[in-house]
Amino acid sequence: MKVEIWSDYGCPFCYIGKRRFEAGLQQFQHKDAVDVVYKSFELAPDSPRDGNPGVYDMLASKYGMSREQAIANTNNITQQAKELGLDYYFDRTIQTNTFDAHRLSHFAASQGKLKEMTERLLRAHFTDTLHIGNHEILADLAAEVGLDRAEALCVLKDGEYGEEVRANEQEAGQIGVKGVPFFVINRKYAISGAQSSEVFLNALQKAWDEEHPFTVLGDSADGDVCTEDGCIVPKQDKS
Repeated sequence: MKVEIWSDYGCPFCYIGKRRFEAGLQQFQHKDAVDVVYKSFELAPDSPRDGNPGVYDMLASKYGMSREQAIANTNNITQQAKELGLDYYFDRTIQTNTFDAHRLSHFAASQGKLKEMTERLLRAHFTDTLHIGNHEILADLAAEVGLDRAEALCVLKDGEYGEEVRANEQEAGQIGVKGVPFFVINRKYAISGAQSSEVFLNALQKAWDEEHPFTVLGDSADGDVCTEDGCIVPKQDKS
């Protein structure tokens, strides 16, 4: 079973949604059979790498609200995050373009470290309040999850994996992704937003039940059965 998750590293609900999904997945009986893949989506692709205003001023300008309203909104999100064991520090976050962070995640995926890199980038932005648009910092984060720092820095400076990011974004447009986080299960069920863990668990169960409509009771070794290899005769109890 496959779950694809479109998200952005500057999206607070993406981190919250990730935790809620993980909580639902943890309760899922067949969690070991679920392949989770994170995909790229940029909420603000035109944002500069440096020089953005603070988050409160940015939100106030973008959504036409007062600075006080922006602070109240982020305080509410901070509380939601805290309930999941996440610490958000909006007042210190550095607003930046996330394209290079997404490129780094694709490099990490090529090395089998996508999940670790995704988690580290989200924590770096919201909890550690690091500049995830800065190549040197991104290379440090890559090293923390077990990637070669020098190689990661070369990838970033050479512009590698940009096509992979764009391909994910194009795919998102094709299937109708308008916002993130956006979860797709088996290319059949979609969940938009940071829903509850119960919503994710129910969706996983529904998708699984459709793939596996029957529950087999008993074992072929214990009953009379014929297969393409012949007929099996159960061993007789000689006691």
